[in-house]
Amino acid sequence: MTLGLALALEQDIDRTVLLAREAHDAGLRSVWFGQTLSYDSPTLAAVVGREVPGLHVGTAAIPVFGRHPLLVSSQAQTAQAATGGRYHLGLALGTKYVTETAFGLPHERPVRLLREFLTALRQLLETGSADFHGELLTARTPLPAAVPGAVPPVPILVAAMGPQALRVSGELADGILPYLAGPRALAEHIVPAVTAAAEAAGRPAPRIVAFVPGVVTADVEAAREKAVEALGFYERFPSYERVIHLSGGTRAADLAVIGDEETVAAEVARYRAAGATDVVFTTTDLTGDADRRRTWKLLGELATG
Repeated sequence: MTLGLALALEQDIDRTVLLAREAHDAGLRSVWFGQTLSYDSPTLAAVVGREVPGLHVGTAAIPVFGRHPLLVSSQAQTAQAATGGRYHLGLALGTKYVTETAFGLPHERPVRLLREFLTALRQLLETGSADFHGELLTARTPLPAAVPGAVPPVPILVAAMGPQALRVSGELADGILPYLAGPRALAEHIVPAVTAAAEAAGRPAPRIVAFVPGVVTADVEAAREKAVEALGFYERFPSYERVIHLSGGTRAADLAVIGDEETVAAEVARYRAAGATDVVFTTTDLTGDADRRRTWKLLGELATG
């Protein structure tokens, strides 16, 4: 199992590079960037990966609505070439609110769009060309679409947690990026579903990259209050509400891993036992910079121990 961090997109690029270098020096293996409406995540990952040799970088995750496989392939291959093969591409269905508000697109047939997007994208990343015509999108390459040096093929991961998305991801992706899915939800629902789909499709066992909010701190009560505030946004969406309940929680903050080093290390072990191949910690700055550094130190020790 590898351990990584999700870095916030709230600072400038120079500061982001410094934080990524600090994470690498602490022993962490990867850093990941979300995709909002500000930074272009694959570009940021390419910059960071080039500036911090040896560190794996990833996007978690680009919504398929409002994008096209040809353009995402170009971004991903460029990042892969720039980082010497250390880029990981994450995709997501996105939310109805953002899809309709930001892009003016109907958030309809998302799983069908995901299937077609992955089918075309895999052709592009593996062969440098595509000839795909689906119900919802077309991807053809009258011009070359391969980027020199983009090897090995970029791994495709999907922020999938529902049954249909897990089935498509198991068949067509290299793994998944569950968030706010605790060990119980992983072990009993998510890992079995995506693994069975991969086996049925004759694909290797999928990567399970679990994103986990957490922090090492002595002030557990204050951290929990901060987590309620920071994570409450996700409770608005049925997909997260469902997986929170499957994990045994009632609020998103219930899935935050908060406590001393022994407590957090034990929770990391629970995720591993539940089937996580990678654990990526998020919101490690809930209670300030000192606790962030303390958290990164522990995770680095666990990663290299």
